[in-house]
Amino acid sequence: MGNRRERQPKTDNQRLVFILQLLTMMGCGIVAVQDFKDREVIWICFPIIGVLLACLHAHRLGFDHFVFFALNNIVLVSCVLALLWTITKFVFKKEFLNVSFGLGDMLFIYAFALGFPTVTFIILFVGSILFSLLAFIILKMFTQAKTVPLAGFMGIFLISVLLLAFLPNTPSLYSI
Repeated sequence: MGNRRERQPKTDNQRLVFILQLLTMMGCGIVAVQDFKDREVIWICFPIIGVLLACLHAHRLGFDHFVFFALNNIVLVSCVLALLWTITKFVFKKEFLNVSFGLGDMLFIYAFALGFPTVTFIILFVGSILFSLLAFIILKMFTQAKTVPLAGFMGIFLISVLLLAFLPNTPSLYSI
Protein backbone atom coordinates (compact mmCIF):
# COMPACT_ATOMS: atom_id res chain seq x y z
CA MET A 1 0.00 0.00 0.00
CA GLY A 2 2.18 2.81 -1.20
CA ASN A 3 4.56 4.46 1.25
CA ARG A 4 3.40 2.61 4.34
CA ARG A 5 6.19 0.40 5.69
CA GLU A 6 5.06 -3.05 6.51
CA ARG A 7 6.37 -4.71 9.63
CA GLN A 8 8.60 -7.64 9.02
CA PRO A 9 7.53 -10.68 10.99
CA LYS A 10 9.96 -11.73 13.68
CA THR A 11 11.97 -14.78 12.81
CA ASP A 12 12.22 -17.78 15.08
CA ASN A 13 15.83 -16.76 15.67
CA GLN A 14 14.82 -13.33 16.99
CA ARG A 15 12.14 -14.89 19.19
CA LEU A 16 14.68 -17.30 20.69
CA VAL A 17 17.09 -14.47 21.50
CA PHE A 18 14.27 -12.43 23.03
CA ILE A 19 13.13 -15.37 25.18
CA LEU A 20 16.69 -16.08 26.35
CA GLN A 21 17.20 -12.41 27.22
CA LEU A 22 13.87 -12.25 29.03
CA LEU A 23 14.65 -15.39 31.06
CA THR A 24 18.11 -14.02 31.89
CA MET A 25 16.59 -10.77 33.13
CA MET A 26 14.05 -12.69 35.22
CA GLY A 27 16.85 -14.77 36.75
CA CYS A 28 18.87 -11.65 37.54
CA GLY A 29 15.77 -10.08 39.08
CA ILE A 30 15.27 -13.11 41.33
CA VAL A 31 18.92 -12.95 42.40
CA ALA A 32 18.61 -9.23 43.13
CA VAL A 33 15.46 -9.59 45.23
CA GLN A 34 16.83 -12.51 47.24
CA ASP A 35 20.23 -10.89 47.73
CA PHE A 36 18.75 -7.58 48.93
CA LYS A 37 16.16 -9.23 51.14
CA ASP A 38 18.12 -12.00 52.86
CA ARG A 39 21.72 -11.80 51.57
CA GLU A 40 21.09 -15.40 50.48
CA VAL A 41 20.27 -16.61 46.99
CA ILE A 42 19.02 -20.05 45.98
CA TRP A 43 22.11 -21.58 44.38
CA ILE A 44 20.33 -23.00 41.32
CA CYS A 45 19.79 -19.45 40.01
CA PHE A 46 23.48 -19.05 39.21
CA PRO A 47 23.91 -22.04 36.87
CA ILE A 48 20.61 -21.19 35.18
CA ILE A 49 21.77 -17.61 34.54
CA GLY A 50 25.14 -18.94 33.38
CA VAL A 51 23.53 -21.37 30.92
CA LEU A 52 21.18 -18.68 29.58
CA LEU A 53 24.04 -16.22 29.08
CA ALA A 54 26.18 -18.95 27.51
CA CYS A 55 23.37 -19.83 25.09
CA LEU A 56 23.01 -16.18 24.07
CA HIS A 57 26.76 -15.86 23.63
CA ALA A 58 27.17 -19.09 21.65
CA HIS A 59 24.12 -18.31 19.54
CA ARG A 60 25.47 -14.88 18.57
CA LEU A 61 29.12 -15.78 17.95
CA GLY A 62 29.23 -19.52 17.38
CA PHE A 63 30.42 -22.26 19.68
CA ASP A 64 34.15 -21.96 18.92
CA HIS A 65 34.28 -18.25 19.72
CA PHE A 66 32.10 -18.79 22.78
CA VAL A 67 34.50 -21.39 24.20
CA PHE A 68 37.53 -19.18 23.53
CA PHE A 69 36.01 -16.08 25.13
CA ALA A 70 34.40 -17.95 28.03
CA LEU A 71 37.72 -19.60 28.94
CA ASN A 72 39.49 -16.22 28.78
CA ASN A 73 36.84 -14.68 31.03
CA ILE A 74 36.97 -17.56 33.52
CA VAL A 75 40.76 -17.29 33.76
CA LEU A 76 40.45 -13.52 34.23
CA VAL A 77 37.83 -13.90 36.99
CA SER A 78 39.91 -16.61 38.67
CA CYS A 79 42.95 -14.31 38.70
CA VAL A 80 40.92 -11.45 40.18
CA LEU A 81 39.45 -13.74 42.85
CA ALA A 82 42.88 -15.22 43.64
CA LEU A 83 44.23 -11.70 44.12
CA LEU A 84 41.29 -10.80 46.38
CA TRP A 85 41.80 -14.02 48.37
CA THR A 86 45.51 -13.28 48.79
CA ILE A 87 44.89 -9.71 49.98
CA THR A 88 42.10 -10.80 52.31
CA LYS A 89 44.09 -13.70 53.79
CA PHE A 90 47.51 -12.12 54.18
CA VAL A 91 46.93 -8.37 54.43
CA PHE A 92 43.61 -8.19 56.28
CA LYS A 93 44.06 -11.62 57.96
CA LYS A 94 40.39 -12.55 57.48
CA GLU A 95 38.60 -15.49 56.01
CA PHE A 96 37.68 -14.95 52.38
CA LEU A 97 34.61 -17.00 51.50
CA ASN A 98 31.35 -15.94 53.19
CA VAL A 99 33.18 -13.45 55.40
CA SER A 100 34.82 -10.99 53.01
CA PHE A 101 33.27 -12.25 49.79
CA GLY A 102 30.07 -14.23 49.36
CA LEU A 103 29.81 -17.52 47.54
CA GLY A 104 26.78 -16.19 45.65
CA ASP A 105 28.78 -13.19 44.49
CA MET A 106 31.50 -15.48 43.17
CA LEU A 107 29.00 -17.76 41.42
CA PHE A 108 27.26 -14.78 39.82
CA ILE A 109 30.57 -13.43 38.49
CA TYR A 110 31.41 -16.81 36.96
CA ALA A 111 27.93 -16.99 35.38
CA PHE A 112 28.40 -13.43 34.10
CA ALA A 113 31.76 -14.47 32.56
CA LEU A 114 30.01 -16.94 30.26
CA GLY A 115 27.86 -14.30 28.62
CA PHE A 116 30.09 -12.00 26.61
CA PRO A 117 33.29 -11.70 24.56
CA THR A 118 36.29 -10.80 26.69
CA VAL A 119 36.53 -7.06 25.92
CA THR A 120 32.78 -6.62 26.44
CA PHE A 121 32.96 -8.69 29.63
CA ILE A 122 35.78 -6.55 31.06
CA ILE A 123 33.84 -3.35 30.31
CA LEU A 124 30.62 -4.75 31.81
CA PHE A 125 32.41 -6.32 34.79
CA VAL A 126 34.20 -3.09 35.72
CA GLY A 127 31.00 -1.14 35.07
CA SER A 128 29.00 -3.45 37.32
CA ILE A 129 31.58 -3.18 40.12
CA LEU A 130 31.53 0.62 39.90
CA PHE A 131 27.72 0.61 39.77
CA SER A 132 27.65 -1.66 42.84
CA LEU A 133 30.01 0.62 44.74
CA LEU A 134 27.98 3.72 43.94
CA ALA A 135 24.66 1.99 44.66
CA PHE A 136 25.96 0.67 48.00
CA ILE A 137 27.15 4.12 49.05
CA ILE A 138 23.67 5.47 48.32
CA LEU A 139 21.99 2.47 50.02
CA LYS A 140 24.15 2.96 53.11
CA MET A 141 22.85 6.53 53.48
CA PHE A 142 19.30 5.20 53.92
CA THR A 143 19.86 1.88 55.71
CA GLN A 144 22.16 0.25 58.22
CA ALA A 145 23.56 -2.14 55.57
CA LYS A 146 26.94 -3.57 56.53
CA THR A 147 27.47 -5.96 53.63
CA VAL A 148 27.28 -5.34 49.90
CA PRO A 149 24.66 -7.37 48.00
CA LEU A 150 27.11 -7.61 45.09
CA ALA A 151 25.27 -10.31 43.13
CA GLY A 152 22.05 -8.31 43.49
CA PHE A 153 23.62 -5.07 42.28
CA MET A 154 25.35 -6.88 39.42
CA GLY A 155 22.02 -8.50 38.51
CA ILE A 156 20.35 -5.09 38.33
CA PHE A 157 23.23 -3.81 36.21
CA LEU A 158 22.93 -6.75 33.82
CA ILE A 159 19.16 -6.26 33.53
CA SER A 160 19.82 -2.60 32.64
CA VAL A 161 22.40 -3.55 30.02
CA LEU A 162 20.09 -6.13 28.43
CA LEU A 163 17.21 -3.64 28.40
CA LEU A 164 19.42 -0.98 26.78
CA ALA A 165 20.40 -3.53 24.12
CA PHE A 166 16.76 -3.48 22.94
CA LEU A 167 16.99 0.19 21.97
CA PRO A 168 17.38 0.93 18.27
CA ASN A 169 20.86 1.84 17.00
CA THR A 170 22.49 0.32 20.09
CA PRO A 171 25.77 -1.44 19.32
CA SER A 172 25.69 -5.19 19.80
CA LEU A 173 27.13 -6.48 23.05
CA TYR A 174 28.82 -9.16 20.98
CA SER A 175 30.66 -6.93 18.51
CA ILE A 176 32.78 -4.88 20.92
